Amino acid sequence: MEAQMLNLQSPLSRKLTAFVALSDADLATLARFDRRRKTFHSGHEMIHEGEVNASAYILSTGWACSYKILPDGDRQIVDFQIPGDFLGLRSILFRTADHTVEAITRIEASEVLEPDLLDAFANAPRLATAVLWAASRDEAMVVEHLVNLGRRSAEERMAHLLLELGARLHLVGLGDEAGFDCPLTQYHLADALGLSAVHVNRVLRRLREDGLVTFQKGRVIVDAPARLRDLAGFDTAYLDQTGPLLR
Repeated sequence: MEAQMLNLQSPLSRKLTAFVALSDADLATLARFDRRRKTFHSGHEMIHEGEVNASAYILSTGWACSYKILPDGDRQIVDFQIPGDFLGLRSILFRTADHTVEAITRIEASEVLEPDLLDAFANAPRLATAVLWAASRDEAMVVEHLVNLGRRSAEERMAHLLLELGARLHLVGLGDEAGFDCPLTQYHLADALGLSAVHVNRVLRRLREDGLVTFQKGRVIVDAPARLRDLAGFDTAYLDQTGPLLR
């Protein structure tokens, strides 16, 4: 029971229980995902685009990013991963990785192999439903990122991304919309938002001068949450974090 109580406080458990109230049996199955814990240093490619039969991972500590490299060498970051997120889940289900996953900081992650996932789906249907919810939530975030790139101004993109990160971190107990530690560089933000690093610097300065948000020394502080939400048109409904649907 003590191990299950500890597992209930893991970032992944906190995230999944936002949708499904997990039983002791579900938590025991989830704990088995943590058998192959590994450490990766910043810059390490955990999954490479085009890799066949790649493993998936569950991020326990640190930050990672998923991206694609264009033929001209430009990088488009698709999303940032934080503790509690799956890395490369499609790499198992698609058999061939369709993107690269790289550690932004030193991270700890648990390797998940295809049999682990399929056994969990077969033996713990509520847990399988929760994992499906997590994957659907990731897809909803990608839709918002697409809107960011296609229709929002540079300031709106930045505001929306920072608010989303705050909400996601709050769910796993690592921050909230008012503030959070953030290891992202201007180059990470540029590659995620379709901007140059110079433009990112200007945008962050304008948001700071307008009293909306301050991003300095690895810390994001939202100075005026309501005004920043209005600027971004930010609605947390797509994150579906209002409480368990299945109890």
